[in-house]
Amino acid sequence: MTATPSDLFREASERLARLTADSEAGALDEAIAMIVAALDAGGVIHAFGTGHSEAFAMEISGRAGGLIPTNKFALRDLVLYGDREVDVLTSALEREPWLVDELMATVPVGDDDIFMIASNSGVNGSIVGAALWAKERGHRVIAVTSLEHTMRVEPKHPSGKRLSEVADVTIDNLAPYGDTTLDIGDGIGAGAISSITGAFIAQLLTLGVARRIAERGDTPPMYISANIPGGDEHNSALEARYLGRMRRGD
Repeated sequence: MTATPSDLFREASERLARLTADSEAGALDEAIAMIVAALDAGGVIHAFGTGHSEAFAMEISGRAGGLIPTNKFALRDLVLYGDREVDVLTSALEREPWLVDELMATVPVGDDDIFMIASNSGVNGSIVGAALWAKERGHRVIAVTSLEHTMRVEPKHPSGKRLSEVADVTIDNLAPYGDTTLDIGDGIGAGAISSITGAFIAQLLTLGVARRIAERGDTPPMYISANIPGGDEHNSALEARYLGRMRRGD
């Protein structure tokens, strides 16, 4: 079998259509309400993902058309803001549960903050550990994961839990087991989909929160592009409200 761009487009389109229909039917309403409540209380959204799931956190935090009170944290913060040397940043690091306390010590977490954590497998030690850390301290957690994949693999955290079993709300990214959607022969897969659906989910949540705030007559705190006139001034003025609560540029 030779997979074509049209095949990948079909796989992506079908999943995006399902996510759209589910969202319009209210599937994301609980997550949206939780985020709005956190922002109303003065909280910040902390977004986290490892590997390719970091793309989800990048869609949530610090981009044009996104919410301003957001903060992305990553495993490299152990080096950038912690005491670890750069050689700790191996591909296996995301599986390690020991790092969570060190990592979270680098994150400027406030009492009213909320966490959005993405992981296709939803079982690695750092991901589950971060979710448990947040829950143990009274924070709400929204997970984005592949339910098909996560239920077919064993958790790697000592708790024996998956991200979906820790979170207050779990959103299925609709990725298949193994993430790839196309068979190109000899058992080789291509057409990984979780980054595409994850980015779309991030934008659906952002749109939903912005609409909820606007519909009640308030102005949602949104970024505009820094590359248009007045962008820097607009963004800086709103960022100042959350000084020390979020980081940019990493």
